[in-house]
Amino acid sequence: MSDALTLDVAVIGGGPAGLMAADVLSAAGRSVSVFEKMPTFGRKFLMAGRGGLNLTHSEDLERFLQRYGAASRVLAPMLAAFSPADLRAWADGLGGQTFVGASGRVFPKVMKASPLLRAWLARLEGQGVLLRTRTEWQGWTADGALSFVTPDGVETVRPRLTILALGGASWARLGSDGAWAPLLAARGVEVTPFQAANCGFDVGWSPLFADRFAGEPLKNVALRLGETTSRGDAMVARYGLEGGAVYALGAAPREAIAATGRAVVQIDLRPDLSLETLTARLSRPRAGQSLANFLRKAAHLSPVEVNLLREAHGLDLPADPAALAAAIKAAPVTLTGVQPLDRAISSAGGLTLDSLDGLALKAAPDILVAGEMLDWEAPTGGYLLQACFATGVAAARQALTRLEQEDRDAG
Repeated sequence: MSDALTLDVAVIGGGPAGLMAADVLSAAGRSVSVFEKMPTFGRKFLMAGRGGLNLTHSEDLERFLQRYGAASRVLAPMLAAFSPADLRAWADGLGGQTFVGASGRVFPKVMKASPLLRAWLARLEGQGVLLRTRTEWQGWTADGALSFVTPDGVETVRPRLTILALGGASWARLGSDGAWAPLLAARGVEVTPFQAANCGFDVGWSPLFADRFAGEPLKNVALRLGETTSRGDAMVARYGLEGGAVYALGAAPREAIAATGRAVVQIDLRPDLSLETLTARLSRPRAGQSLANFLRKAAHLSPVEVNLLREAHGLDLPADPAALAAAIKAAPVTLTGVQPLDRAISSAGGLTLDSLDGLALKAAPDILVAGEMLDWEAPTGGYLLQACFATGVAAARQALTRLEQEDRDAG
């Protein structure tokens, strides 16, 4: 690389947002280079594929947008312009035919990320994209060029526009370490401190419960914290509680712990049964059965669920059927801490949405941003990847508009 290189757009960051921006730009005939500091592209994308690569979700767009909380106002037009249906069509076009699972989540049929990523990188190269790995962005030189450290030394490049897609601050070993934040803060860009998102929470389990049930699932439960509710599976961990139903509570537990030091989550172990139906089942004669065996047969509670009830309500559970049903429908579990950021699936914080004009930095209009480095968060279930792809598309389209205007002005 050198300052003399003719380049329309430099994309820094080789994850889904950056690669998608390069895809859109190169398909429009623009010269694009993608610079990635890691030895290979899409490392976090490949990690997501270990669980089947949940690309997006099939629920209606209105409910889909609610998953992004306060950020939905800014993300809504981008998610409408590159919707879950558009993402499925894109994946299908790369040979990763998708299907909708029973939960409404969308996966490629091969249930892996690697075939899709290989086909994607091949298409980018076919469209003329220069793909550079082991090329770590260091900021800007004194005269405004991009500076990179490579195996061959320091190199610079001076593109017409730059798209930053540098990720958040979770999974540092995969490249998302948030090291870019001071570089942008020094240019007057507002950066909110990173926090763990889609993470586990500490619970003061008894040693016996933790030893016996760590790693056991809580299947099809409902969680409630104030006005926030979620539904799905959770997992008992030695340190506390994790899993999709926990992550779907969003920022609420983290914010409650920050404010008061605790968050009391009510767990409904049988959300598909009404209180009345469950009470009727528990009113049957026990006929000499132990309480655990009776609950297994009458309410289909597993051993971990029976013992969770005792953690929540005490060893002596109510004998009255109505009171016992109420205990099953609302087992309080106190969350006392948040697991560390580097153990989180994703991060909250990053560039504030108010610091942007579209996806261009107000403080530096030649720089656009995309992906998880923006201050938004969403639960697992396809929402994270969808927004990364959609913001990558939006950044590329905004860059194309800017380049086309510059070309008209110059012509």
